[in-house]
Amino acid sequence: MALMQKLALKQGQSLVMTPQLQQAIKLLQMNSAEIQTFVELEMERNPLLERSDASPDAAPAPPAAEAVADGPFSAEDARGTDGDGAVSATDGTKQQAPTALDSGWKNMRTSGAVSLDDEGNDIAARVSREETLAEHLTNQLNMHFRRPQDLLIGQNIIGAVNEQGYLTAAPAMIADSLGTTTLEVERILKVLKTFDPIGVFAADLKECLALQLLDRDRFDPAMAALIENLPLVAKLDFVALKKLCGVTLDDLHDMIGELRALNPKPGHAFSTEPIISVLPDVSVRAMPDGSWLVELNTETLPRVLVNNTYLARVTAGASKSADKEFLSAAHAQASWLVKSLDQRAKTILKVAQEIVRQQDAFLILGVAHLRPITLRMVADAIEMHESTVSRVTSNKYISTPRGVFEMKYFFTNAIASAAPEGMQHSSESVRHRIKELILSETAGQVLSDDDLVDKLRGEGVEIARRTVAKYRESLHILSSVQRRREARAAR
Repeated sequence: MALMQKLALKQGQSLVMTPQLQQAIKLLQMNSAEIQTFVELEMERNPLLERSDASPDAAPAPPAAEAVADGPFSAEDARGTDGDGAVSATDGTKQQAPTALDSGWKNMRTSGAVSLDDEGNDIAARVSREETLAEHLTNQLNMHFRRPQDLLIGQNIIGAVNEQGYLTAAPAMIADSLGTTTLEVERILKVLKTFDPIGVFAADLKECLALQLLDRDRFDPAMAALIENLPLVAKLDFVALKKLCGVTLDDLHDMIGELRALNPKPGHAFSTEPIISVLPDVSVRAMPDGSWLVELNTETLPRVLVNNTYLARVTAGASKSADKEFLSAAHAQASWLVKSLDQRAKTILKVAQEIVRQQDAFLILGVAHLRPITLRMVADAIEMHESTVSRVTSNKYISTPRGVFEMKYFFTNAIASAAPEGMQHSSESVRHRIKELILSETAGQVLSDDDLVDKLRGEGVEIARRTVAKYRESLHILSSVQRRREARAAR
């Protein structure tokens, strides 16, 4: 058969990931901080974008949220407009997205005036803030040393102390960086180890405990031997410890009691970097009629609009084709961003409503009634792709009457019921039940993993012993053998 070349037309369908589609997917999985930063950068690049709250003729906001009914649930489609509370890219009329009402307090600020919120120069907050560990140690350093060389070495040693109070750099390393001798650094370090709180500047846990015992004049040979064998202390191996320390069982219990009174992380008594609270993307509130009100958090929504008035003005004055092309591209990009932000808000709200619908029992009764749901279950219910639900629930938080949770928290594995047609149990609720059983055990009746399996099966949970052990370890709970030893030591 001869080989021939020919042209042929074929018609087919394929999914093409355009740059805008790829960017929309990235927007969907961004958390609130990332989306705010992205929008700020877009506003710097695009002159047609502006904040929606800058519009003087903003229309009143429509209903702020969607209600999810109790029992047979019902929820209308999430209502929203361009840009998570922005205007339409074509007519310029502003509409608010389905979010909680904004008090507008921040808009009362005027340039040059004293700021009344936490974004300004809050003098009272700075005056009343707690002293950090570095500041506390530096104050003592200035009282103990006068020579500039000593102060410089001491300040560098303080800079190598972590939040727990441990020294993270060896004296030789500090000496090399300062161009001095190791002996000189060790001389300063010896004084620093007497600073308050006792235990700081230690190289490891053993030295930290030893410094505190020396300060209390309790660092005798028996206690030194106990500190050298901390792994045995953790295992509560009293037989081996008695032999190593050369003491009686009663003395050993007293020594372990002294160790427990020490502070293994002395630096934690002082303020560190300020902790940034998580801003929930969605909040859930109980309504008087028994339904749940699901609403977006306005603090996490970037509200932007397309300034069509400015577009019309600059377009009329543009004479060069390059200028017109730039304005056209800027308008298309701004319109796309506004629509994408609006779609992102709608999708988050829609997924949150379905999660609330599925986890109604958890919201009312607690973690023991958490249902085992999957991404596919939610995706099928709201007619979206599973990957979309996964992106929406990543790094997004929901505030409920039970606390603030990451949306991923509500998706747990299912554990079979012991009954043939019983309802499946959430792995998180089973983990919670294991914790409850262990907390309720007595010193004379410590539950082994096998005992926990029997109790859970008696409550209708079909679970393997290795699964119980895995859940117990994830809760940082010791084995039954170690818990028995602790119970004996506490007598």
